[in-house]
Amino acid sequence: MPRIALYLDEHIQSALVLALKARGVDILTTQEAGNIGLDDRGQLIYATQNNRTLLSYNRQHLAKLHYQWMSIHKSHSGIILSDQMPVGMVLRRLMRLHFSLASEDMLNRLEYLSVWK
Repeated sequence: MPRIALYLDEHIQSALVLALKARGVDILTTQEAGNIGLDDRGQLIYATQNNRTLLSYNRQHLAKLHYQWMSIHKSHSGIILSDQMPVGMVLRRLMRLHFSLASEDMLNRLEYLSVWK
C-alpha cells in the first residue's frame, strides 16, 4: 500500500516540514517546487500532476475548489486541510492520517485534520 505523498503549500511551517522529513514522509514543499505565489487552483493542479496530496491551512478556498472540481468531475490527488495549530498537534493528526490511508484512498478526497484526533 503506497503511502500518501504530500505537497505542502507555502504557509506550512518549516518545523513541520523538518518533522515530516525526519519521519520519512514523502513531501515536497511549494518552495522546493518553485511554486511560491501560485494561486490555490495552480497549486492543486501541480499537486495532481505530480500525484501528491495537497496539505494546506487555506481551508475556505481549497474546500470550495474541491467541491467545484467534484461538480464538473475533475479529478485531484486529494486535499488535507487544517487550522493553524501548534506543529505537534498538526504532526500527530497528520501522521495518523498518513498511516491510515494509502495514496489511492486520497483520490478526490477532502480531509480535515480536525477530525483525526
